[in-house]
Amino acid sequence: MRIIPSPFKGHNPGHYSPAIISRGLLHISGQLSIDPDTRTVCPGGIREHARQALDNLDRVLKAAGARREQVISCRVYTPSSEYWNDINAVYAEFFGEHRPVRTV
Repeated sequence: MRIIPSPFKGHNPGHYSPAIISRGLLHISGQLSIDPDTRTVCPGGIREHARQALDNLDRVLKAAGARREQVISCRVYTPSSEYWNDINAVYAEFFGEHRPVRTV
């Protein structure tokens, strides 16, 4: 097992690792819509929040030496189904042609 060091500047007091590689699989902790360097919630609406969370995911992927195209599964948490179309649009922009399996 290899723990991936945090690629973020801001101190996170949580007792967990941002990512761990175990048996060839990269496991990434959930990413919020918080700027990981300043620890502030991003401004804007649901699209900006989704984009921030995915940008955070991308930073952890890069720290682990992985690419978006290698992601096999995602979980997306939303406070309401009314946000689904906006979240899905940002998600599709982020992954492009790659389509990991997903739980919402």
